[in-house]
Amino acid sequence: MTNLPFGFGSQDPDDPDKGDSSKGRSEGGAGNQGDTPFGFAGMPGPGGMPNFDIGQLGQMLTQLGQALSHSGSGGSGPVNYDLAKQLAVQQLHNNQRTERPSQDQVKAIDDAVRLAELWLDAATSLPAGVRSVQTWSSVDWVEKTLPTWQRLCDPVAQRMSSAWLEALPEEAKQAAGPLLSMLGQMGGMTFGSQLGSGLAQLGGEVLTSTDVGLPLGPAGTAALLPANIQRFVEGLDRPISEATVFLAAREAAHHRLFSHVPWLAQRLLATVEEYARGIHIDTSALEDLAGKIDPSNPSSMQELMGSGMLEPKTTPEQEAALKRLETLLALVEGWVDVVVADAVGERLPGADALGEMVRRRRATGGPAEQTFATLIGLELRPRRMRDAANLWRLMTERHGAESRDRVWDHPDLLPDSSDLDEPLDFADRWGAAPADLDDLIAAIRRAEADEAAKAGEDTDDDDQKRDDQS
Repeated sequence: MTNLPFGFGSQDPDDPDKGDSSKGRSEGGAGNQGDTPFGFAGMPGPGGMPNFDIGQLGQMLTQLGQALSHSGSGGSGPVNYDLAKQLAVQQLHNNQRTERPSQDQVKAIDDAVRLAELWLDAATSLPAGVRSVQTWSSVDWVEKTLPTWQRLCDPVAQRMSSAWLEALPEEAKQAAGPLLSMLGQMGGMTFGSQLGSGLAQLGGEVLTSTDVGLPLGPAGTAALLPANIQRFVEGLDRPISEATVFLAAREAAHHRLFSHVPWLAQRLLATVEEYARGIHIDTSALEDLAGKIDPSNPSSMQELMGSGMLEPKTTPEQEAALKRLETLLALVEGWVDVVVADAVGERLPGADALGEMVRRRRATGGPAEQTFATLIGLELRPRRMRDAANLWRLMTERHGAESRDRVWDHPDLLPDSSDLDEPLDFADRWGAAPADLDDLIAAIRRAEADEAAKAGEDTDDDDQKRDDQS
């Protein structure tokens, strides 16, 4: 990972020095002064008072009071989502990305989704999954997708908050005293502030509710953002009506998959949670830092958050979860690419150009890659998405659309990362599978039920032993 989640590393990719927290420490500082959290410029450094401006004391205390008042209104979770929403909406307004859809745009999107659904019927065996069509502004996108972002971000933020606190020596916890509670509030604000900035950037770019490959919006609701689509097609010699139908087809295809593969959305979110559980803080140098915490000196708390010693270390468990998540997201996006190409390829003259724009957007660090890397420390690999599309194309040519779509019937049938490297092997194995896949799926589910029953029996035995001992 090159990006650390929730502000635990540099957020300026153009300044590599910010990513090296050891540089600031080696010079006796607390990292880059430009990284001062919550806008507290002029805070004293650990070596003394030279940088402190007494004239800024009142402003600093005012900012602290406002910040803590925000933390009280954002709930008790690890991220202040009220602050995140407020900052995202404010930044969208500042960037003039809050255009409200016109009636003509609403009608055009309704028509585009209906037309796309008709075309998709011939390209996939999965039935339509869209129950309603909406036209969103960027602010609508932030508000409608925030509940899903909360589920994605909470596990990582919670683990980041608890991991370093658990690692503090008892002496440091006692010395910090009430500062620990304040630090938790500030952590929630820090996470909320970064989430708000990320959502603002993403809200000004996303084209549909599933543009990042996840079901972020309400189930069964197809949503397009016409103002962002207009910016997307600038420089492309194609009418916006073509782009709207093309993107409506991608949105509708995503909803077919998420609506009729009931385990898929849960599996994606559960993998993010699994990744979060593997977060580990390297505390080898923490004891030295803990001794510098001074409850009367706010800069010691600043140094703790910005020193770099609390940066998460990637564990083997995280690597495995990340690989599974990247593969699953690649399979979703690759399937959508193939199905949409089959559905609109001969009907829209600009389909190839639009498809290439979408692929280039991903390969150069599109919204999905940037947002995951910034918000939850996960990076997607565009190369895997292209490999997944090649596998689904091969499956379509070898076995037909209906057999290809049956791969989604059960998670154990899905290709893994090694299959993306050798799609021919997967296609051959699929062709050699039993003719009646229902029997195969039933056998898998019986095995799962047997394992669950055995686990239940083991639990009952343990409970009985404890009862006997008591």
